[in-house]
Amino acid sequence: MTKLKLGPIVEDKPVKVTLELPAPLHRDLTAYAEVLARETGQPVADPTRLIVPMLERFMSTDRGFAKAKRSLVSPTFPTSRTSERE
Repeated sequence: MTKLKLGPIVEDKPVKVTLELPAPLHRDLTAYAEVLARETGQPVADPTRLIVPMLERFMSTDRGFAKAKRSLVSPTFPTSRTSERE
């Protein structure tokens, strides 16, 4: 059994984004969908549906991104005590 980074695709309300893929990337995406279908027993009718979970997986395992994201989300608003003194 091949160890893939993706599992079954979860249904969710989408946000529409349009992009163009280079032909070699699209072929690899289609091949990945075929392997995933064999591994999970769930056919992937549209290989482009793999793009979102692939991006999620990529970003969730990127340590540099996680560190940068934490610094962006850090609290920058004054606390209520600071606000009261102003």
